[in-house]
Amino acid sequence: MDESRLPLILRTVGAWIVTLLLFFPLGWLVLTSFKTELQAIHVPPLFFFEPTLENFTEVQRRSDYLLFAKNSLVTSIGSTIVGLAIAAPAAYSMAFFRTKRTRDILMWMLSTKMMPAVGALVPIYVIAQTAGLLDTRTALTVVFTLSNLPIMVWMLYTSYKDIPPEILEAARMDGANLWTEFRHVVLPLSIGGLASTGLLCLILSWNEAFWALNLSSAKAGTLATMIASYSSPEGLFWAKLSAASVMAIAPIVVFGWFSQKQLVQGLTFGAVK
Repeated sequence: MDESRLPLILRTVGAWIVTLLLFFPLGWLVLTSFKTELQAIHVPPLFFFEPTLENFTEVQRRSDYLLFAKNSLVTSIGSTIVGLAIAAPAAYSMAFFRTKRTRDILMWMLSTKMMPAVGALVPIYVIAQTAGLLDTRTALTVVFTLSNLPIMVWMLYTSYKDIPPEILEAARMDGANLWTEFRHVVLPLSIGGLASTGLLCLILSWNEAFWALNLSSAKAGTLATMIASYSSPEGLFWAKLSAASVMAIAPIVVFGWFSQKQLVQGLTFGAVK
């Protein structure tokens, strides 16, 4: 064997090992979803068995999957749209009209993500209860938006900073005002950054479980709420829990798979260099 190829072989083997370790839980989840409850807890684990769709049928019959999926879709898309509408002009002002406090504001926004969500649970719960917004899509949309806003501002700020200032100066010399400059110059040049930011926050909102479990139940509950319902005092129904989890993650996994090219392009080539 050529010794020069040994490092390449070792890196390839290492990459496959890491990939298998990362995807094994997901693969086992899918495998378990096609088992019966007895097969799911069998020792040793069963790798070969007769698959069944009974768990998926039971999840739909018991939990009304379409309702929870609709709630996840509405809150995720709604929070992403509202977040972009707020983050885009905020990042624009910070990128092109910097003040001595701009960096401090950006660091403060980022620092809010370091606080455990449970630390803000009580005041947010009380506000939602007082406003009559418990178990509503509105409350979840607002909370998801606020939760992702620091990330959105930071990502768009980075995207805007890569736009050459000369282009904006030329637009201003042509008589463009702030709105015209933002709409016709900044947005087209940062469309990749906007797309990647929106995709990332859509995924984060879809997967958000803490706020969904604490601020909603049957009426406005998301798919995370549906999954949690399969944990009961009698124990965990592993097969049905796996089926519910597969049904919850399948839409966003498919969406992420088909949009990965746009996501990568937005993160790497989204702005003019």
